[in-house]
Amino acid sequence: MVVNGFKKMSECDKEIIKKGLSLLEDKNYEEALKVFAEAKNVYGEQNSEEGISIALSFLGMAKYLLDKSNYNECLKFLADADYMAQYSKSGTAKLVNEFAQGTVYFGEGANDLALLHYNNAKNISMESGDELSLMGYVLTRIKQIKSGLDFSTPVASDPLVSLVKIGRSISAVTDIDVLLKVIAEETRIAIQADRCTVFLLDKEKDELWSKVALGMDSQEIRFPADKGLAGYVVKTGEPLNIPDAYNDPRFNPDVDKETGYKTKTILCLPIKNNNKEIIGAFQVLNKKGGVFTKGDEDLLVAIGGSASIALENAQLFEQQKELYKEQKELFESFINTLAASIDARDKITAGHSSRVKLYSMLIVEELGCDEKFKELVERAAILHDIGKIGIRDTVLQKEGKLTPEEYKHIQEHVQITHNILDKIYMSNDFKMITEIACSHHEKYDGTGYYRQLKGEDIPYGGRILAVADVFDAITSRRHYRDKMPIQNVIDILLEGKNKHFDGNLVDVFLKIPADKIIKVFLTENHHCFKEEDRETLSRYNLKDIHDFIVNENADDNQKHIAELFNFYYSGNVTEGEEHN
Repeated sequence: MVVNGFKKMSECDKEIIKKGLSLLEDKNYEEALKVFAEAKNVYGEQNSEEGISIALSFLGMAKYLLDKSNYNECLKFLADADYMAQYSKSGTAKLVNEFAQGTVYFGEGANDLALLHYNNAKNISMESGDELSLMGYVLTRIKQIKSGLDFSTPVASDPLVSLVKIGRSISAVTDIDVLLKVIAEETRIAIQADRCTVFLLDKEKDELWSKVALGMDSQEIRFPADKGLAGYVVKTGEPLNIPDAYNDPRFNPDVDKETGYKTKTILCLPIKNNNKEIIGAFQVLNKKGGVFTKGDEDLLVAIGGSASIALENAQLFEQQKELYKEQKELFESFINTLAASIDARDKITAGHSSRVKLYSMLIVEELGCDEKFKELVERAAILHDIGKIGIRDTVLQKEGKLTPEEYKHIQEHVQITHNILDKIYMSNDFKMITEIACSHHEKYDGTGYYRQLKGEDIPYGGRILAVADVFDAITSRRHYRDKMPIQNVIDILLEGKNKHFDGNLVDVFLKIPADKIIKVFLTENHHCFKEEDRETLSRYNLKDIHDFIVNENADDNQKHIAELFNFYYSGNVTEGEEHN
């Protein structure tokens, strides 16, 4: 991808470079060299000029940081990297090269040249972006040079670098509990403290809460928003920096007594969003090697600025998830009520839609379909006969064979299904439900109804429903007929391959383990399934059962399996009865 004339890095490219950067941050230069050397080889195999340039720049810089006597060798790496960056037109490669050159010249005491390269890097980032989060380092070095600080000043202790690391850690986290933990841990490290807890303000309940208390068991902490030190800073907006906890009247030592922890120093600051509204508080305990400084306070304020955005985004994400969950539950309740209305009108076929749903789910699971498609088919299966609400009772509840006119009338239920569902507002994700539900009577050869769709013009979900619908219809008992023998049922499916049904879906259905099919049967009569029988039948499928029945030379075990299946299929078993 090209933005403003600069190529952008792929995510894979970023990961290996970020690994090397992390090692540089820890001053583990030897390991960093290995990573960048490996990266150079990988990018060489990919013929990636951008990747080679970035790896060469960091290789040169790492060699120099490891040993300044590598200066001349380092410059060769950087010169080659500069050429490759220009050739590749990669903004990131050019930015990295300017940053690396600035670092080497700063190390050599050539501060004017170093500033020139650092400013070049800053300007490039404004045009092409900062994909590797280098600006914190660049700005830190510029500030060091302008403040007359020596190159050897530890960069990692500078607030800007801490912010870069924290921002990188929290940018992709959307789970609020995980985010609280990440912010607290990164803040603890940046401030060099023993513990850190991040509290959020629940405005509706006027409470502060957190699920993070580093050093203690992770659990939800919740208390009134005007209590404790965190409550004080949230209500007043004032920071608290307590150098000696036990000599400060605002400190409550009871918590230490309960936990056995010894609090010495405390830094507590409010967290404010971009509108300057207080949304929570940091509580940091026990500065390592002394007391909390004004610099620690400034850093915590800066961290709060970055953290507040991530926290509010995560809370919004949680709210959206809850809203979506409520909408789904409402929709499910609605469609289940619609399906139940059909059962109420036609006691003969009560439970049919539920069983069609279960058979359809077995098919999509066997196919390995994704969750979104599975959900669409499930909803469509429940609603596939909703159009029967528009069929006359005299036809719907008729005992015996329908006349041609009555059969034509009952066929209308599919188009009525379409008309009903088409009037219901559905999200884009659910709009396919209507098309799937109203196509379950289409036939693969084009002779079905109501649109005479053919082959793959029939929605895939509709083809799945067709198999499930027919299978349930002929394996369910009606007041005017008994269940069809399972051999005949399977013959109908096999004979209907690529005529009535999608042949591949018939094959898939017949491969489903027999115990799963039996479980659907048992939802109709509520009988039990003996565990050892379930385990036995789980090793066979419907095609196996069919073959055992039609095979005149079937052995005793095969005959036993067929009899066992028919024992449960017949529905004659009573509660607690065992098969012998």
